[in-house]
Amino acid sequence: MAKKLYPVCARCTKVVCFPMLKANEEPPIDEAPAFCPMKLMPEVIAKAIAEYDKPEVREFARLASVQEFECYEHLPEGRRTKIPRVEELIQFAHKCDYKRLGVAFCTGLANEARILNDILENKGFEVVSVRCKVGATPKERIGIREEEKIRGPGWLETMCNPIVQAEVLNQSNVDLAIMLGLCIGHDTLFIQYCRVPMTVLAVKDRVFGHNPLAALYLADSPYYGRLMTKTK
Repeated sequence: MAKKLYPVCARCTKVVCFPMLKANEEPPIDEAPAFCPMKLMPEVIAKAIAEYDKPEVREFARLASVQEFECYEHLPEGRRTKIPRVEELIQFAHKCDYKRLGVAFCTGLANEARILNDILENKGFEVVSVRCKVGATPKERIGIREEEKIRGPGWLETMCNPIVQAEVLNQSNVDLAIMLGLCIGHDTLFIQYCRVPMTVLAVKDRVFGHNPLAALYLADSPYYGRLMTKTK
């Protein structure tokens, strides 16, 4: 039985979707590998691209692309980057004419949330912020046992509440929600329940200072080589 193909862009060496061609030249799609989604799912791609015909989607995508462009500068010695993500956030929010921003943050990043709140207010935004522990709901509410509490048995330990965080920002009519350091799984629920445009400033990584890519950069090293060890 032939193995069913599915998109694996991470394995592609052709990258025909981003070729070094002149503007009047066509990408060589026929040279793409068999697992390329442009070969496997042309109808899906065509339907999705049609979404950009909606004026509001087209304009949002245009502004995002302009923002991407403005992150670089061309110097005699070559192209280089110049804008950190927090400045990108500010610039893009101004481009979109957003006035009220919402920050959903992990209590472990309360200091970072305070700094971000100050920065955004200093740049002219109204900022609504909501901590993950909002609601003060005991972890027993979701079936956590005493031995599964981080503080240990016998302590009141309130649960992270990403659904409440999302609803607080939804009801606060923020123009853009910003996720700051929510845990894996909690971030998934926040994304699922958030009904306003959303972006991520940082994700949780307790070991690498909230820079999870550090583990990828060290995956071939003696330090984190275990990540590459195959498991059955």
